Amino acid sequence: MRYFSLITLVFLLGLSACQQPKNEDFVVDNPDFIHNAMDQLTDIMVHDIFSPPVASRIYAYPNIAAYEVLIHDHPAYKTLAGQLNGLENVPTPEAGQAYCFPLASMRAFLRVGKALIFSEDVMEEHEKGVYQQYQDALPEEVYERSLAYGDQVAQHILDWAGKDNYKETRTFPKFTVNDEPGRWQPTPPDYMDGIEPHWNKIRPFVLDSAGQFKPGKPTPFNMEEGSQFYKEAQEVYEIGVNLSQEQSEIASFWDCNPYVSHHQGHVMFATKKITPGGHWMGITSIASQLKKASMMESIQAYTLVSIALFDGFISCWDEKYRSNLIRPETVINTHIDEEWMPLLQTPPFPEYPSGHSVISSSAAIALTHLYGDKFHFVDSTEVDYGLPPREFNSFIEASEEAAISRLYGGIHYMPAINNGVKEGRQVGNFIVSQLQMKEGKDKNLATSSIEK
Repeated sequence: MRYFSLITLVFLLGLSACQQPKNEDFVVDNPDFIHNAMDQLTDIMVHDIFSPPVASRIYAYPNIAAYEVLIHDHPAYKTLAGQLNGLENVPTPEAGQAYCFPLASMRAFLRVGKALIFSEDVMEEHEKGVYQQYQDALPEEVYERSLAYGDQVAQHILDWAGKDNYKETRTFPKFTVNDEPGRWQPTPPDYMDGIEPHWNKIRPFVLDSAGQFKPGKPTPFNMEEGSQFYKEAQEVYEIGVNLSQEQSEIASFWDCNPYVSHHQGHVMFATKKITPGGHWMGITSIASQLKKASMMESIQAYTLVSIALFDGFISCWDEKYRSNLIRPETVINTHIDEEWMPLLQTPPFPEYPSGHSVISSSAAIALTHLYGDKFHFVDSTEVDYGLPPREFNSFIEASEEAAISRLYGGIHYMPAINNGVKEGRQVGNFIVSQLQMKEGKDKNLATSSIEK
């Protein structure tokens, strides 16, 4: 079947005046469209307060939809149908018709994204601005046909997403807490229930199962002085009471807690921030713009990183609720110092392994695969949340800092960090070795090397 993009038809056939772009200066495939849409999606997720695992799902499906549309303008790129679990062939454009695939791509992204969030009205306002720019520049029939194709692909992706078991897990029972020594207990200040205890039931994209890269078991709980677990808890405590300014800044920079509650007397309020996945999507944006990546290259990057994040969370959460390990805050308050508080607010789920270590490592592998090692960048993702930027010489270096930040923050023991890094890199390396997104792309694999 043959079909033509708008650009191809202009070049090959010499379209009639009624089909010529009304504004020849308008760049239909400007990568700013996808960067701005990603920023909007992140802002909405911060407002709506999605948990880190759920946020990874919201990032992934819109990007896959956008990718599957825009590849029709770029023959070197391959469909993910048949490569991602359960994704069947995506609808194809009508043969012999002119399309603006960048517009259709943005339509698919925005429609899927809007279906997965709460604040649809905010996304609709963003949509209006995007569509108006294209409508002012394109022939009406091309504009309408492109929107319709974007809708087709969006619906296909939403139908596929609807079968990933997410909706079913909304009805599963809450996690049951017990008093067995060493088992996870809800932590101050809100003592929230464990979030997403059934996330390992969600269908992964590339992994064959949630437990494909199961990490080794955590150190057995034993608070007898001199035991290995006691030493690990003592390490968290001693670092926490002797934090350097640099360590505090690192911990705060990588906090990425979407909901930090504050209590002052009888008043409670919350601080909203991006999730760990949101931070890595921000790094993806920074890297893509530094590389002056095209719209297609940028969407490829967002898609690959979001897949790495999604599968990373599934892998991590599978172990969290299996090992069900107690957090340092509970251990230290009970056995070492009842007044001690971690620098960061302990998130509401079991300790092992470190989620940030897993997903940061997986995302770093994806970005290294696309943009190479020794990639210098300034990470300004947290500037909007009152934190100064930090500078890195590679994505792996950034992921290692994200991992060790959890020790400085007082919310993880070292085995959760070291083994989390190893698990995340296994996930990331497997994904980039299995997915074929573009012909002739070499694989850049990395190994775990984090130090204390």
